[in-house]
Amino acid sequence: MSEEILINVTPQETRVAVVENGMLQEVYVERTRKRGIVANIYKGKVIRVLPGMQAAFVDIGLERAAFLHASDIQNGSKMIGELPRAEERPIIDLVREGQELLVQVLKDPLGTKGARLSTLITIPARFLVYMPFVAHIGVSQRIESEEERERLRQLVEQLKDPSEAGGYIVRTAAEGVTNEELKSDMVFLTRIWESIQERAKLSKAGEVVHEDLPLTMRVLRDMVGIEVEKIRIDSREAHQKISKFVSKFIPELTQGIELYSGPRPIFDLYSIEDEIQRALSQRVQLKSGGHLIIDQTEAMTTIDVNTGGFVGHRNLEETIFKTNLEATSAIARQIRLRNLGGIIIIDFIDMTDEQHKRQVLRALERNLEKDHAKTNISEVSALGLVQMTRKRTRESLEHTLCELCPTCGGRGTVKTPETVCFEIFREILRESRQYEAENFLVLAAAKVIDLLLDEESGSVAELEAFIGKPITFQVENQYTQELFDVVLQ
Repeated sequence: MSEEILINVTPQETRVAVVENGMLQEVYVERTRKRGIVANIYKGKVIRVLPGMQAAFVDIGLERAAFLHASDIQNGSKMIGELPRAEERPIIDLVREGQELLVQVLKDPLGTKGARLSTLITIPARFLVYMPFVAHIGVSQRIESEEERERLRQLVEQLKDPSEAGGYIVRTAAEGVTNEELKSDMVFLTRIWESIQERAKLSKAGEVVHEDLPLTMRVLRDMVGIEVEKIRIDSREAHQKISKFVSKFIPELTQGIELYSGPRPIFDLYSIEDEIQRALSQRVQLKSGGHLIIDQTEAMTTIDVNTGGFVGHRNLEETIFKTNLEATSAIARQIRLRNLGGIIIIDFIDMTDEQHKRQVLRALERNLEKDHAKTNISEVSALGLVQMTRKRTRESLEHTLCELCPTCGGRGTVKTPETVCFEIFREILRESRQYEAENFLVLAAAKVIDLLLDEESGSVAELEAFIGKPITFQVENQYTQELFDVVLQ
């Protein structure tokens, strides 16, 4: 499987596209004015403790207070006072109002919710993640060889300074690396942690102590593996910065970095712009003729699978099975591409064959193996639904690029012109009983006025006779379909 990373940089935003075998799989967008804050470290101040929720609100200098749950409180450093381990202890025994804490952002503010915090600081490098407050050595589950996992664990234990209190997690990229490479990562991480501690001593509550790398560097640090063949960048300045970063931390990728200066915009390669537009649509077409309907709500995301125009060749059960099987790869791709998180409910077409159900579920699991975010999938429920969760840290693609429709307010529907006409009739009746007027002027959208003067003209005449006053109409091009005014003259 060949993987390519395309990076589009402008002064306003940076976009990164991950392409596998010529097909867009993931896209990341970071805007200069709205940079994500996940992994940033702040000096926070507890402003409110909520015993009933086992949580506290912490001021880290953002518009909304951030949220710290008791389960995310770990032992602190001497600089901020010793914090006991959370376990099942009440939150009031762990933190107090006015207390200053060194905290790290786990999740960006999403919608109306503030950022999610932890006092368990983690600092990632190329091969290792350093945990200053946890004396534990772990190895990524994605390294499948038990021998390699044990080798890396022993290597880290040998290289770790005995006087060092913290621990490490060995990342997937560390598979097959040498002692020297791991040691250089350890030295690098120790230096960063020392500088964070120094800055934290001098910082005031609500100030950022350490910022994570910008998007382009993060993608290379977190995602790049041996499968990446090429990294193309369309900005000379960004190309120089990335080349310097790669030569220092990921030297094996130096040959794959390329400054793109082609005549077409970089995201026109592999039709990435079109794919992003399609990823904002509710409907996803399948090659067989079937389709998916994807609905994002505050509580969860639902994905409905339909046969659509696919009629199959053998029998109904076989048609349904093939559509569901094809849908698993499309669903896995759309989840990654749209960066869907939280609870996801998938409504596959009902299958009666238990073997088919198992095969579809396994196919979904296989297709999600390439996902960098952690996912959990349940069995098919009694209602034929597959429930899954996906770790959410950043806003979805739709929430990043779009906002609620000002006309429907997020409902996805608007009242019909007929409904608005009847509302206008009721409003005229109400006002005729309350106020004295010579004439009633109705201001509304063109579709509504057209209906009032055409199909509903008889109803208008009856209303005029009933109230004993004339009614006139005026089209307002700026009015949405639901908006109208009744003016007394």
